[in-house]
Order: sequence, then structure tokens, then C-alpha cells
Amino acid sequence: MDRAVAPPTTTAVPHKRCGLSVPLQNTQTPKPFVIVYVWITRWINERWTIWINNRINALQHGSSVRCFHISSAMFQALRTALLPRAGCSFWDADSERSYQELFDKLDTNNDGKVDVAELRAGLKKMGMFRHGAAQKIVLTGDQNQDGCLDFTEFTKYLKDHEMKLRLTFKSLDRNNDGRIDASEIQQALAELGIEINREAAQKILQSMDIDGSMMVDWNEFREHFLLYPAFNLEEIIRYWKHSLVLDIGDSLSIPDEFTEEEKSSDVWWKQLVAGAAAGAVSRTGTAPLDRLKVFMQVHSSKTHRINLIGGFRQMIMEGGLMSLWRGNGINVLKIAPETAIKFMAYEQYKKLLSSEGKKIETHKRFIAGSMAGATAQTAIYPMEVLKTRLTLRKTGQYAGMFDCAKKILRKEGAIAFYKGYVPNLIGIIPYAGIDLAVYETLKNTWLSYHAKDSANPGVLVLLGCGTISSTCGQLASYPLALVRTRMQAQASLDVSDQPSMSSLLRTIVAKDGFFGLYRGILPNFMKVIPAVSISYVVYEYMKTGLGISK
Repeated sequence: MDRAVAPPTTTAVPHKRCGLSVPLQNTQTPKPFVIVYVWITRWINERWTIWINNRINALQHGSSVRCFHISSAMFQALRTALLPRAGCSFWDADSERSYQELFDKLDTNNDGKVDVAELRAGLKKMGMFRHGAAQKIVLTGDQNQDGCLDFTEFTKYLKDHEMKLRLTFKSLDRNNDGRIDASEIQQALAELGIEINREAAQKILQSMDIDGSMMVDWNEFREHFLLYPAFNLEEIIRYWKHSLVLDIGDSLSIPDEFTEEEKSSDVWWKQLVAGAAAGAVSRTGTAPLDRLKVFMQVHSSKTHRINLIGGFRQMIMEGGLMSLWRGNGINVLKIAPETAIKFMAYEQYKKLLSSEGKKIETHKRFIAGSMAGATAQTAIYPMEVLKTRLTLRKTGQYAGMFDCAKKILRKEGAIAFYKGYVPNLIGIIPYAGIDLAVYETLKNTWLSYHAKDSANPGVLVLLGCGTISSTCGQLASYPLALVRTRMQAQASLDVSDQPSMSSLLRTIVAKDGFFGLYRGILPNFMKVIPAVSISYVVYEYMKTGLGISK
């Protein structure tokens, strides 16, 4: 009589970060029919997973293959129907027990529920805190809408999320060896329209690699993302994309990058709307400093110095407190057309500069961005001239922007709407180039020191990198910006001759010295911090209001 074969037992291996045990099957030999059954069900599970992945990838990359969207609930139902809960099940008694242990660890007040505050505190304690993660987990898993998760909701969220992670891991593991390496990360992101070098890919890999093998297996991948609401690797790169919009008054930077998936959905226009709204509020909040900058650029000189307090006093005495916002209306109004034109032009220039089906290199991206900026500036430049004239106007000089445009056209002709165009165009190259180079340098420096701990730089690092890079770009292009403003304002100064860009540069240096090219830069620097802070806060609120997942 044959001895009864004991069912395969499992050994729970605790995870290093969250303490969640991963059930691993032991090596006890079952009967032959059990081996065949398990092998068949596993084969079906793998084929089914690969089939869904192919459909999802085809949908993301705009393929003509007919696809449909599968929700986690639908997937779970189909999987339950097709795959019996045998030895190949992802979730057995050990999984349930490990989920219970994790839930008990998070439920600090022992009320049988985990709210946002408890989850946030637990993630911080385990070193897994990411901005906004706790709110998104509760929002996703809270089925009865009571603002917290009971054990059933918590377990269901983890199971559904783990299934999505399994699909993502399979799609990243191109050679099906059960591990992800740096080249596979590069390849996956390249297909999403995101170009990174091998060094950056290795830094991302290090943030998930626990054993130091420079490869990530399923257990490491699962542990890294299990308590994070994002479930694909693209989200890591998005920390450095779309994370914030810094509007400091200049619009010469490289346009934002969107993946093919984002462009095929409504994410791209929501990002643009959120950015435009952030820019509008930011510019309005810092308009007094912007007007003071223009006032000092045009009227200040070595013999007629204007300081901060004196400049504000002159403007208020001439037109009252509200005069500090002169020119702000058209400065806000030009955001929308400029952003839209720049985005559309950028996409077209990228297509022209890149080969069919190939990713665009960094230097070509810079060229495409500069050309897009030049195109947008050419289209809206008359509004720039109007902004300068309205900013410098005296009380009663113009009834509004249309009256200003009409008087300029009648007195100076259509050519007046493009005064200062050449220095403005030339200024795009140093601003955009230095802005991009400094930002990439700061980003890679941060990653080289901290990627092992986390690929998420946090708000302060992002704000710091963006602020420093934009300020460096401003420093390089400021003399050209000053010459542009002087040329735009020439008629309002009652100057008989109209000097060219080169002669104006020589005149400024001769009269005021080299530092005369940086008149008004102090209020320009002063508005950077409030502009960055305001634009960031408004952008985040707009993203939440428009339903953009971060």
C-alpha cells in the first residue's frame, strides 16, 4: 500500500523592508499527476499573462491590433474561472497570514481599520514613504467609502495590486529569465518614448535591488512596489517628468515630454492646462516685482540709479498701488497660445529630426525644443511688445491692450510689433541649453548618491533642481533680455534714433560698464522663490482637480 503523499508545504521568507513574508514552495516531491497538473496550470497562467501583456502593450503603443481594457476585477474573475487554486496560486494561507501581520503592524490603534494617517506613519517607519502614496492606497481600496481600510479591503487591494505588478514584471523581463537588468529597463522605457542612458537605468535598478546583484527578481520588484500605488516602472521616471511646473516669468525652456500613451489619452492636455493655470497665478502673484524689473531695465542707469524701494515708491506715487500690476493681464493671456504652439511645434520638430520608429537623442531633443520655442515666440511676439508698453505706461496713456495696439500700429507701423525680436530669438539657445544641462547634471548627481535608497527625489530636491537650472539659464540670457526690453520700449521713451542690437549693447557697456547689462536682475532673482512656490502649489491642486494621477 502506497504511503499518502503530504501536500507541498510552504516556507515564508520575510521581506527586508516591510516584513511581509513571501511564501516559497519547498522541494518535497508530489505524485506524478500532481506535477503534471501544476505544470499545466502554470503554463496556462503564463500564456494568459503574456497574452494580456501583449494586448496592453499594443494598446499603449498605438498598434492596430484590436484590444480591450481589462480591469483588475475582470482579470481576477477570469483567472479564478480558468485557473483552479492549486499549488501555483499566488495567494495561499501564508500570504493571508503575512497580510494580516502587515495589517496589524499598520493598525496602531487596534480598531480593525487603517486610515490615511496610520498608513502614512507606517510607511515612514518602514522607510517606504512616498508623497501621496497613503492617500492613493486608501482611495483605491476603500470600497465602502468610509475613509479607511478594513482587513478585507486591505487584502483585496494588495491582491489586485500584486496581480498588476506581476503583469508589469513579466513585460519588463524581456528574456524571461525571471530577473530585470539595466538593459531591459532602458528598452522598456525607450518603447514608452523615454530615453535614459545605462548609468541612469542602473541607478533606478539599485533603488529596487536588495541583494546587490544589479538585477531585480520578482520578490525584490514586488517588495519595492507593493505598498506604492504606482505599478509600472515608468512612474519612477515621471518623478523627473511632470512632477512640477516652474513658471518664473520666462518661457524659453524645453517643452515637457509626453509618452505615446499619454498623448493618446487626455493626460497631455490636462498637464498643459494645469501648467497654464499655475503660470497665471504665479505671474499675478509676482507681477509687482516683474514690473519693477522692467522699470529698472529701461529707466535705471549709472547716473540715474533706481533701487528697490525707490522704484516701488515712484510707481505707486505715479499710479497708485494697483499700478504695480500694469501689464499683468496680457502677460497671463499669452500663456495659453504660447504653451499650445510650443507643444504642437515640438512634436512636429521631433518627428522631422528623428528616424522612423527610433527614439530621439538628447541633442536633437534640445534642437527641437529650441526651434519650438522660437516658433512660439514668433507667433506671440506682438503680445510681448504690448506687455512691455503696458507695463511702462503712465496713467491715462492707454485705455487698454487694444487701444495700445491701435496706437502703436498707427504711429509706428506693423514693424514695431517685432522690435527686439532678434535678441529675444538669440536668447533662447543659452537659456534652454543651460537650463537643460544644469537640470540633468543636478538630477544625475542626486541619483548617484541616493538612488540606492529611493528613485523618488522628493519635492524639495525637484524644486531646488528646477530653480537652480532656471536661474542659471536666466543669468546667461539676461543681457539679451535687457536689450530686447530696451528696444521694445524705445518709442515710449521718445528716442528719435532707433539703435540696433549691437549698437545698444555697446552703448550700455560704454555708459554703465559690464554690470549695466544686468540692470534689474535683483528683483528678477527675488521673484524666483515665490514664483516657484506658487506655481508648484497651484499645479498640484490643478492636477488633483483634473484627476491626473501622479
